[in-house]
Amino acid sequence: MNEINLDLIDTTGEPPVAEPERQYYYMAKCRALISEKIKKLGRPLYCQTRTFGCQMNAKDSEKLIGILKQLGYTEMSQEDNREPDFILYNTCTVRENANLKVYGHLGYLKKQKAKNPDMIIALCGCMMQEPEVVEKIKKSYRFVDLIFGTYNIYKLAELIYENWTTGKSVIEILDSTKDIVEELPIERKFSFKSGVNIMFGCNNFCSYCIVPYVRGRERSRKPQDIINEIKNLVADGVVEIMLLGQNVNSYGKNLDEPLSFAKLLTMVEEIEGLERIRFMTSHPKDLSDELIEVMKHSKKICKHLHLPMQSGSSHILKVMNRHYDKEKYIELAMKIKREIPDISLTTDIIVGFPGESEEDFLDTLDVVRQVRYDSAYTFIYSKRTGTPAAKMENQVPADVIKDRFDRLLKEVQTISSELTLQNVGKTFDVLVEDVNEHDADYVTGRLSNNSVVHFKGGRELIGKIVNVRLDQAKGFYYMGTMEEM
Repeated sequence: MNEINLDLIDTTGEPPVAEPERQYYYMAKCRALISEKIKKLGRPLYCQTRTFGCQMNAKDSEKLIGILKQLGYTEMSQEDNREPDFILYNTCTVRENANLKVYGHLGYLKKQKAKNPDMIIALCGCMMQEPEVVEKIKKSYRFVDLIFGTYNIYKLAELIYENWTTGKSVIEILDSTKDIVEELPIERKFSFKSGVNIMFGCNNFCSYCIVPYVRGRERSRKPQDIINEIKNLVADGVVEIMLLGQNVNSYGKNLDEPLSFAKLLTMVEEIEGLERIRFMTSHPKDLSDELIEVMKHSKKICKHLHLPMQSGSSHILKVMNRHYDKEKYIELAMKIKREIPDISLTTDIIVGFPGESEEDFLDTLDVVRQVRYDSAYTFIYSKRTGTPAAKMENQVPADVIKDRFDRLLKEVQTISSELTLQNVGKTFDVLVEDVNEHDADYVTGRLSNNSVVHFKGGRELIGKIVNVRLDQAKGFYYMGTMEEM
């Protein structure tokens, strides 16, 4: 799409019905309007985006920014002091705190809008799929110009055109979709690595999670579309890709010709020039032996697997609707570590789920001690309206949750530090990702196992894979020295 010349698109007739041709039509229409505005003002029109939440949202934002730049907007950084002409928040609603952040930002935007009435304010993403959120915005934040959800981000240009030509706020929230619109513009954040969506939505309905309600049912992309996208990325300099899905292990089940995630990985591995393959997230309930075998023998799949546990209590796991128990999870984790000895296992853990007893929490600690994660993302349970867990009795008191959270964090950090020390003195391949934010004489890179290392080097190393000896372990990261290849 980035190669398409919008100036050649005929915008004199009715808009096409088929996608993405319909969006190209509206992109061309918007670009003409924005070009006129730029000439009138004698300056560029600036846009700014803010992304909340997961890597799926980050990937969506790359598409949204790509569309905005095709329309003629100039992107601003978060640190830029000038006032944007178009500001977009791509929202998350996994935890209540994410919603509160957005409301806080909207209070600030109200003042900006008062100073610049022509500014367009847009909200999209998971939070917008909640009806009560949309009603609150319509009532309390009437200055918002565009509101759309997770199913129709591809329609950004069409929605902007409607707002520009009518002067009215536009709200379009779809309840569901089976469509996956390909060939959209995209503005990648990194030149050397990229996320690639392989599927959208989730069918698991964990009792605490709102994702299936705001992202919809599982929809897998066609394997050839995925392969073609990755080939184009590699041709453009990408050496590492992250395959993205709410549960990648479910990939391909709803395709006309079903294909397992493991088989997709073998297809991706064959792409010449691609150096590293990552993926997330894997649900333990359907992580197959086939996938373990593919990872075991792969030359490109990174030695890192994120395997969310959520709780170590079989009782709590059943109430969470996770479809595995403590014993099955431990058996799976141990099998993975046995088959792939140098694998780095990370996880998600929720503390304070409704009804969690001290015995349940001790089961969680027991799993942590047995599996010995390289790191863990630990969360305090957040009640999400609309999920079964929000209506459950026996909500755990805040002081009890804090005590358990602190104990869990201490255990996770102790084990992580012990595992990190085991690699000191060894040399690993490292993908250099950026100049170190604290010292410009250093760069920051990532090992195959997802660990971070800082070492002396220059900006010219960004995007390259180099050999680095790990000299010191500093908790969750290393200090190292680059060696000759």
